Amino acid sequence: AGITFRDHPQNVLRPESKLRLIMPLEERIKLLASTGIDYIIMMDFTSELSKLDSTAFLRLVSEHYGVGAMLMGFNHRFGHNRNEQFADYVRNGEKCGVAIERADEYCGEASPVSSSIIRQLLDEGDVESAGDKLGRNFSLVGKVVHGFAKGREIGFPTANVDVPEGLMVPKGGVYAVNVRFANGDVYGGMANIGVRPTFSHNGRRSIEVNIFDFSGEIYGDVIYVDFVKYMREERPMESAEALARQLEIDQTEARRIIENASHRR
Repeated sequence: AGITFRDHPQNVLRPESKLRLIMPLEERIKLLASTGIDYIIMMDFTSELSKLDSTAFLRLVSEHYGVGAMLMGFNHRFGHNRNEQFADYVRNGEKCGVAIERADEYCGEASPVSSSIIRQLLDEGDVESAGDKLGRNFSLVGKVVHGFAKGREIGFPTANVDVPEGLMVPKGGVYAVNVRFANGDVYGGMANIGVRPTFSHNGRRSIEVNIFDFSGEIYGDVIYVDFVKYMREERPMESAEALARQLEIDQTEARRIIENASHRR
């Protein structure tokens, strides 16, 4: 079984920090389930829970969830006493009938892997390196909602993706992406994250995706946008015609990137 919290502890204890999640809860559950584990223990992290010491927490999971052994991350801490070391956890676990083991640090092919590092890479737009550390392309999931339809007018219709609040979104700019539908269909595409400077001056961030070789009514559908590579920064164009010319260039480049990425798999 795996243990996870519905909400990130930092957002419970320090809500002003507004820590952005790398994936929504539903996707986290799906990925955990894909590992072949039988059960997922979903716990609510509360201020009361945060005040438990490690012994009380281990007693809780032992008595309420039948946990007899716990594998923890190599640098993980739990319980309100953050000065405790791994040996303390082992000793406290013995009191509660829970055997504690520690996983080795996972460094990927060349460097450490952590959620903090992945967030930093996404803030820099380096979705390739973030994907390497995740073991998959970084993905955003959201519902397609009505936008301004300006892209359609210049020959590049876009799906305006409404991403839930609190999720990590890469740095603004233009990206080569793959778009996955709920039925399993996958299309290449290019995504723009930003404020649409050529057409809009309201400063609101949008996530718009031009899906290659696709036509259809998908308003209200949920789609997954897998980020393959950052291409360029968002910038205003002097006219709709100039934007259309740039998008032609972007589309050619995005198709090349996606094709090359598929050959590397």
